[in-house]
Parts: sequence; structure tokens; C-alpha cells
Amino acid sequence: MEESYVEENNVKRKDHPFWELLQFAIIALLIVVPIRAFVAQPFIVSGSSMYPTFEDGNYLIVDEISYRFEKPARGDVIIFRFPKDRKKFFIKRIIGLPGESLEIKNSSITIVNKDNPGGFILNEPYIKNVSYNYESVKLNQDEYFLMGDNRGASSDSRSWGNVKKNLIIGRAFIRLLPLNEIGLRPGGYEFVE
Repeated sequence: MEESYVEENNVKRKDHPFWELLQFAIIALLIVVPIRAFVAQPFIVSGSSMYPTFEDGNYLIVDEISYRFEKPARGDVIIFRFPKDRKKFFIKRIIGLPGESLEIKNSSITIVNKDNPGGFILNEPYIKNVSYNYESVKLNQDEYFLMGDNRGASSDSRSWGNVKKNLIIGRAFIRLLPLNEIGLRPGGYEFVE
């Protein structure tokens, strides 16, 4: 009888499924919430302003941490709070950087900055349509000029002005949907000045 008694006391007690589920939920929250709040978040493209680079319904993961360590660059596709209604989020491409001057004539953009006082014409191979605009823009030290890739159908900095750095959420980091277009830094383009 003594052996039987010892074996029964050495049997490991299984946790109740509720407690296991609660432990899992707590661990998941401790990992997911900080990542979602400070590192990356999902974003679904709505509209055609970035066509053909992004289409309505594309599912993106937005990198929210990089711009804490580096400055946004020309060509980055970013997600930001709409200046006229900060509850809305928009996706556009960075065209003009802080301190620069831009002259837009139709689909041609000339940028003047300290490295190019005579200006240079921006090469944008991702643009597939022509737009008809004439304007000059001067950016302050904390402002960016943003445009959609579908220039004829994009509400962007040409309509509502420059965007301050504090409104930028992050850059498009991963495209998850559609499955045939999965990739890192979707739509990103590095300009040669």
C-alpha cells in the first residue's frame, strides 16, 4: 500500500484549461501590445491615389520605429495623419524634403536644395499618368511634400499643403495582400540626385 500512496502523490497536477488559456492570453498581450503600439501596425489601402503601386484593399504592415532613428527619405511611401482631420490616415510618397523648394509643371518636378542650388528634375519611373499642375512650393524645416502615384486622381500636398513630421506614422514595410505581391518595402524607391 505504501508504494501506491507515493505514486499518487508524485503524479503531476494538470492545470485547468481556463488557467492555461489565461496564461497564454497574458503572455500574448505582453508581447503583441507593445509591438502594435510602438513598432508596427496593419494598414489597409483604401482608394486609388497610389495606383498602380498600391491598389484598393492592399494589406500593409507599417514600420513605426525606423523614423525614430533616421529621417524620412525622398521616395519613401509613408502613412500619416491627414492634416485636416487627424483621425484619418493617408498613404502617399515623399517628394519634397524639409527646407527644399519645388516647382511643379505638369508631370515634371524640379527640386532645389542646398546640394543642388540650380535644381534637378525628379525622375519618377513609377508614375504612369500625366497630371496638369503649375505651382511652386517652399518647405519649412519640419515639413514634407507628399504626392500620390496616381497624380491625376490623388488628393495630396498639392490640395491640402505640406505635412509636418509629427504627423508621420511610419513607412510601408511589408505588403501582405494580395499574396502574389508580398514583399518588403513595397513601392519604395531610392532617388539619385
